[in-house]
Amino acid sequence: MHDLVIRGGTLVDGSGRPAETGDLAIDGERISAVGGTAGAARREIDADGLLVAPGWVDIHTHYDGQVTWDPYLTPSSWHGVTSVVMGNCGVGFAPAKPDRHAWLIGLMEGVEDIPGTALAEGIQWEWESFPEYLDALERMPRAMDVGTQVPHGAVRAYVMGERGAKNEAPTPEDIEQMAAIVREGIEAGALGFTTSRTLLHRAVDGEPVPGTFAAEDEVLGIGRVLGELGRGVFEMASDLAPEDKELAWVRQLARETGRPVTFACLQNDVDPEQWRRLLRSAEEAAAEGAPVVPQVAVRPTGILMGLESTAHPFKQHRAYAEIAFKPLAERVAIMRTPEFREKILGEGVDFSDPLSAFVMASFHKLFPLGDPPDYEPTADKSVAAIAEREGRRPIEVVYDLLLRQDGRELLYFPILNYADGTFDPIREMVTHPQTVVGLSDGGAHCGLICDVSAPTYLLSHWVRDRQRGERVPLEWAVAAQTRRTAELYGLEDRGLLAPGMLADVNLIDFDALGVTAPEMTYDLPSGAGRLVQRANGYRVTLKRGAPIFEDGEPTGALPGKLLRGPQSA
Repeated sequence: MHDLVIRGGTLVDGSGRPAETGDLAIDGERISAVGGTAGAARREIDADGLLVAPGWVDIHTHYDGQVTWDPYLTPSSWHGVTSVVMGNCGVGFAPAKPDRHAWLIGLMEGVEDIPGTALAEGIQWEWESFPEYLDALERMPRAMDVGTQVPHGAVRAYVMGERGAKNEAPTPEDIEQMAAIVREGIEAGALGFTTSRTLLHRAVDGEPVPGTFAAEDEVLGIGRVLGELGRGVFEMASDLAPEDKELAWVRQLARETGRPVTFACLQNDVDPEQWRRLLRSAEEAAAEGAPVVPQVAVRPTGILMGLESTAHPFKQHRAYAEIAFKPLAERVAIMRTPEFREKILGEGVDFSDPLSAFVMASFHKLFPLGDPPDYEPTADKSVAAIAEREGRRPIEVVYDLLLRQDGRELLYFPILNYADGTFDPIREMVTHPQTVVGLSDGGAHCGLICDVSAPTYLLSHWVRDRQRGERVPLEWAVAAQTRRTAELYGLEDRGLLAPGMLADVNLIDFDALGVTAPEMTYDLPSGAGRLVQRANGYRVTLKRGAPIFEDGEPTGALPGKLLRGPQSA
């Protein structure tokens, strides 16, 4: 008598093997039988017509603060995610001296656009050291499993104080102390170490993230700890500049330690062929036994601009500043008056910040997102194309679009992975044997980006709906965000439907699967806002054999755990 049998579903097991129809039996927290016809059970679920797949394993999130107050880690749990890895990009909240709490919040707010007011109110700071942070997380109930990484920024500031925060060069003693803290964190259960080497990542005071300019003696001195312990991933966000020099030490570290080094691989407008060089470098590294793993996204990193977003094309206008703090309905009413429209559209603005200047010069890359959202729009849908057809200035088109849906319309600006106006590079990156799917940034970029729906989008768009080019096989798409992501972080007990594996399972109505339009909600601590995106089509999501979501609603079950180190099968 099994505890649970899922009857007659289409089993996509996460291995990449062809799907098959059959039963899945679960006893306790584990899968006990896959395929064929299982015996009787205390509970049965009819999965006829449904996909049965492992729970998604999302390895690039920033729930380091939210994990202390939200047991469901929404929006990720709405999208079939059952395991997350956080602490990416060198930012996090441990280790933390008592006088550094506000600074760490400012670092996270600046880098990941998570409202500082929400973090300040939501985090209770029951720790100082990294092991104490893990102990605090372990005491909290949760729906999904959570893995952590040791962040370079917090470690540097803990050891070096202001010298570390201001990116001064460390002494050999500083490096030794940082390595000791990382060792302590990995031994306590962290899944890796992370750092940031991109000038895009800055604290709220404008300072680059600690570690941005770290020399090789620092990154190698810390990274070698992973090799000595024989576990852990070295993750980084990086501009990879100068490219050859950066890739050289990355490959050296991976080769010396045998530990994976993973970094973001995205197409950019300045050097639109760089991603190909990065993939070739990963291939060469693999040939010499160095596990270098580019981390790729399933759609363009798209900035979402609306009247409730962190940024939009009128944010710097003096006229808009006069109404910026009014409630949305009042702003919309004012903006609809002919007098205000004429005033703001006639105002000259010097767009001094690079992002605004880029957007205002790139109306051919600015699109109404729509509902349902269109993340692969054709050129004729751009603001530039609309303006040309209608004989208007692009900025007038933008103004009118922002007032749609009572001011809740979002404009989509694909800033990365869209340099040539196609999705073809994304498909090549996603299906490359050296890459791993990530970069959802769950919990982060609350006011501008909402890519946490990536797992749902990978299946609904790339497997089922794509019209403009080649699609991705279902079995590959499932494996890409289950077994492949789990294995990178040593989570060998999940990401696969096989006897003995954790019973983390999604039951999916594939025809109904899809993402809704992003929307701004104000449900963070202190009433701070965030962009969220829901999903359709997930009938049941099980964690360790217990249903945690049914038809998009939480069941109240909280079987999730803190992951302490690699998990054996």
